[in-house]
Amino acid sequence: MSQLPLRYEVEELIHAYVQCIDDDQLESWPDFFADECVYKVIPRENADLGLPVAVMFCDSKGMLRDRIVALRKANIYAPHFYRHLVSNVRVLGEQDGVISAQTNYVVFQTLLDGETRIYNAGKYLDKMVRVNGQLRFREKLCVFDTNRIQTLMVTPI
Repeated sequence: MSQLPLRYEVEELIHAYVQCIDDDQLESWPDFFADECVYKVIPRENADLGLPVAVMFCDSKGMLRDRIVALRKANIYAPHFYRHLVSNVRVLGEQDGVISAQTNYVVFQTLLDGETRIYNAGKYLDKMVRVNGQLRFREKLCVFDTNRIQTLMVTPI
């Protein structure tokens, strides 16, 4: 049986996810996740060594919502825009209703002065499940290769 329909569905979820962030529709960002979920932005070195320390960590959909409320109302940061490029989406398998995928990403950040720079690069390691027939992230690990984060990371990757 062909995996093309599943691959298409996985790619559509990932593309809609990054478009939500890039279009600053962050209040909708938690809707891409199952109620029970994990979201981590973690340095590659920590991931490779099995170290749990992450730059950004949420372990429920409620924490994802809190993250956006804090971004909008409490955090002080330089206003910016993101633009994601994603490539090499690979469906790695499916077991017990959990779909695993890996995707490369690069995030460009543009500040209000118009300067654009590579902000973060790495890979998504995703585990997805069906919620009411729709794919949602159960676990999203953003494993970044970038050695230095130049500003406060407030916006999801």
